[in-house]
Amino acid sequence: MPGGDPQGSHRAGFVCLVGRPNAGKSTLTNALVGHKVAITSSRPQTTRHAIRGIVHRPDAQLVLVDTPGVHRPRTLLGERLNELVRDTWAEVDVVGLCVPADAPVGVGDRFIATELARQSRAPKVAIVTKTDLVGRDRLIAQLAAVASLGEQLGIDWAEVVPVSAVSGAQVDLLADLLVALLPTGPALYPAGELSDSPDHVMVAELVREAALDGVRDELPHSLAVVVEEMAPRPGRAAEHPLLDVRVEVYVERASQKGIIIGAGGSRLREVGTRAREQIEAYLGTPVFLDLHVRVAKDWQRDPKQLRRLGF
Repeated sequence: MPGGDPQGSHRAGFVCLVGRPNAGKSTLTNALVGHKVAITSSRPQTTRHAIRGIVHRPDAQLVLVDTPGVHRPRTLLGERLNELVRDTWAEVDVVGLCVPADAPVGVGDRFIATELARQSRAPKVAIVTKTDLVGRDRLIAQLAAVASLGEQLGIDWAEVVPVSAVSGAQVDLLADLLVALLPTGPALYPAGELSDSPDHVMVAELVREAALDGVRDELPHSLAVVVEEMAPRPGRAAEHPLLDVRVEVYVERASQKGIIIGAGGSRLREVGTRAREQIEAYLGTPVFLDLHVRVAKDWQRDPKQLRRLGF
């Protein structure tokens, strides 16, 4: 039993992090894992897949499932992302509701908490994120508001924990509290594995993260990224490898294509440079990144195109 002991006190299980868009779930996942396994952005609804990050400890293996932000959907894509989150709730051992400290508990938080109360029997932890952005009095008020939300909806929070993924404050404590709620059992993943996401999925996500930086509010939801090819460059010496990666970036309208490419291709080059650096750091090998931008009209509402783009 990897990392366990003869008495069977080793714990292992899945914790789903949920919350409204931009509640800090992905940043917290990365902080807990200690490695970048989920992309982050200030844009809402950045996460589109259930990303699993794996925390290895001598006494436990904590598998964090970072999910898309639950929201009132306006497209078929939005409906499918919400379904993904609800399906994940049914399969995990613990659910952590992330509520940012720097915004009042609102309709979105109540909507998700209500859904949790109805649909999930797993122990629930309230996690107040982004505590580095507020003072002590504001934090105390937010903790009280989150506790009150649970009382109003009949949720008996196993814990209410303030954390900052940016400063690291109480991240280790949160991990301890989550581990204590997991069932005993052997490790679920091999030692050293940080995520179960295939490399091509993470490469696509890193390109999308780079493309999201600095774009207008309406564009992020229209971006989809697909890795069409990823293979070692033939004829390269073993000591000088090069990975060829061909990526298609999809938008919904021709005007959006122009925004991504920029004047004379300037913005696309910036996206490529930023993404390549992140991909090389993630894969640990030099990369030649070949980016192309395509228009897939209204793909968020088209079942056929959603399937082709991996949704």
